[in-house]
Amino acid sequence: MQETATQEKFGWWRRIALWQKILAGLALGVLAGALLGETASVFKPLGDIFINAIMMLIVPLVFSTLVVGITSMRDPQKMGRIGARTIILYLVTTAFAISIGLVLSTLLQPGVGVGLSFDAEVSANEAPSLMSILINLVPRNPIDALANGNIMQIIVFAIGLGISLTLIGEKGEPVMKVFDSFAEAMYKLTGLVMAFAPFGVFGLIAHVSGQYGLEILLPLAKLIGVVYLASILHVLVIYSGFISLMGRLNPVRYLKGSLDAIVVAFSSASSAGTLPVSIRCAQKNLGVSEGVSGFVLPVGATINMDGTALYQGVVVLFIAQMTGTDLSMMDYGMIVATGTLASIGTAGVPGAGLIMLSIVMAQIGLPLEAIAVVAGIDRILDMARTSVNVAGDLMVTTLVGKSEGELNEEIYNTSRS
Repeated sequence: MQETATQEKFGWWRRIALWQKILAGLALGVLAGALLGETASVFKPLGDIFINAIMMLIVPLVFSTLVVGITSMRDPQKMGRIGARTIILYLVTTAFAISIGLVLSTLLQPGVGVGLSFDAEVSANEAPSLMSILINLVPRNPIDALANGNIMQIIVFAIGLGISLTLIGEKGEPVMKVFDSFAEAMYKLTGLVMAFAPFGVFGLIAHVSGQYGLEILLPLAKLIGVVYLASILHVLVIYSGFISLMGRLNPVRYLKGSLDAIVVAFSSASSAGTLPVSIRCAQKNLGVSEGVSGFVLPVGATINMDGTALYQGVVVLFIAQMTGTDLSMMDYGMIVATGTLASIGTAGVPGAGLIMLSIVMAQIGLPLEAIAVVAGIDRILDMARTSVNVAGDLMVTTLVGKSEGELNEEIYNTSRS
């Protein structure tokens, strides 16, 4: 009787959709930060616990889901086809993203009239060569790669192990079953961690909004506005357009089914950290199979950085306008090319986009010291670009799932209130 009474008492909380709880936590966090200022950092431990729990999931979840995804395909040709489609879609949307950033910055000119100094020294960063990237894909020690959370090396090792388990036939079945059970356990653990998400998001946002006052935001408000406007347009026009035109699917369902992951990405500013939530959204909300989502999403969290590319386009033009630097058409082409390649090499962790920005600026001769102007608000910009990254991962996963006949449209079209 007492258990029944408790269930009835908290039944209203269970009936609220997770994304609504998370959005409520975000709104309350903003309010707490505005009212309490830097004192709101008292809530930061809630966010830290949530981020630690999410980070705890990443390596075992990525490894197990990739192995299960590869072994479930059985067909090497299918895996190659999915890989090719995934990479092509990621590159195309990244080029769109940086182009949108450049167009909006050209039209709205956020850097004109901004009188900010940049005395801080910022050193140039060299882009890693293609050969070094390829060499570093293969782990010397897979256990070390797992321990250090090197996602690309984990992906390569998991793909190799998955293919090997498939090739040895019946002898690989017992190990496949172990990984399948382990992956299911990780999905369940992800669900348990996500139940804490509203409180974690509240703690993160309260700290961030309390830390940044109007003093630092007002001079750069136009830059923040352009980055957020470009991010929203990219998700609503490009991603929704791809879902509608290429996938013949309802884009509203895609947006609604992705909300949990997008809000967590916004609050955590980490594509890699949001990966467990993205996998859960792809399977539970969008109806993508475990095989496709387990393969496409980890790859996307590593190489698909549309938001970072968009951010680089906006910020580079902002700095050019602020310093009075005229850019040629060759410079614009260099921004698109370098920004696309640099975004692929960007780690899916908070703040990495700022490091890669120096590579793009160095290519067109802008003063690297100017990065110091946007460094103070980078976290606020990072939240927007990470949300775009995650939304793009889920869009590509949905399209690949649909093209392979591995998208359950009944789940996709089910209303989530």
